[in-house]
Amino acid sequence: MKTIIVKDILKKVSRDGRIDKRQVVPALLFVGAMFLLGRAAARTYAEISQATGQAVSESLQETQNWGLGFGKEGQKPTGNVTAEELEEYNAYFVAEGEDKFIYLTFDCGFENGNTQPILDALKKHDAPATFFVVGHYLESAPDLVKRMVEEGHTVGNHTYHHPDMSQIFDPSSFRKEMDDVAIKFKDITGQDLAMYYRPPQGKYSTVNLQMAKDMGYTTFFWSLAYVDWNQDSQPSHEEAFQKLTGRVHPGAIVLLHNTSKTNGEILDELLTKWEEMGYSFRPLSDFVKTGPLRQ
Repeated sequence: MKTIIVKDILKKVSRDGRIDKRQVVPALLFVGAMFLLGRAAARTYAEISQATGQAVSESLQETQNWGLGFGKEGQKPTGNVTAEELEEYNAYFVAEGEDKFIYLTFDCGFENGNTQPILDALKKHDAPATFFVVGHYLESAPDLVKRMVEEGHTVGNHTYHHPDMSQIFDPSSFRKEMDDVAIKFKDITGQDLAMYYRPPQGKYSTVNLQMAKDMGYTTFFWSLAYVDWNQDSQPSHEEAFQKLTGRVHPGAIVLLHNTSKTNGEILDELLTKWEEMGYSFRPLSDFVKTGPLRQ
């Protein structure tokens, strides 16, 4: 291409087929200038395209922190994403309808003596729950995991190492975090892990949710929780009851942490209070079967 351009220029500066030497140098300088400008333009275009693509990629992968907004007592909260938007990714945080069902879930990061009283209270009230476990919990408390299964509870996936999964963009790395939990669970119980996923720390992105969906998981956030995870600043019983009974609502997915000493101490009484308020307890399997937005 460059050779053809040079020949064309030389033809234009020739006289009767002979080259006018006085015009050769300006002509070649012109060709060189155009070539350099072309390269600069191509480089600029590439940089713009790369920057634009990066901006689009970052927008799609932007990390969100799951959050709730509460209104009047007894009413369902709003999420920072609507239930309809989440359903596109097979993800949910609350059930539609006014039936007084509660879906109990516990996030299990490690065992510190509170899971047993939690299981005792659930058994007393015949209340099914889902325990979202990480790898450390499976490694350190296999007997409690077996008890969960034996007593009819569900065990879901909270990832092996509890990372910010929204920052994992490689599908194979994402899959390994999930699969390692499922493999370890089956080694312990002989059963398949439930295909329920809860993002660590409630951090997610649309790319993150799509990866979980592609693996066959249903993602569960929550519509009722309170600050119960800080071991050094556990809420009082009064604070816990105020939040958990004042904000309970039909179709609530309740998130509690098994590491909370307060939860271990109050769960029996809390379940009794919810029952007195007319609530009953359902497993997440019912939530999935019935159709969470059409109950």
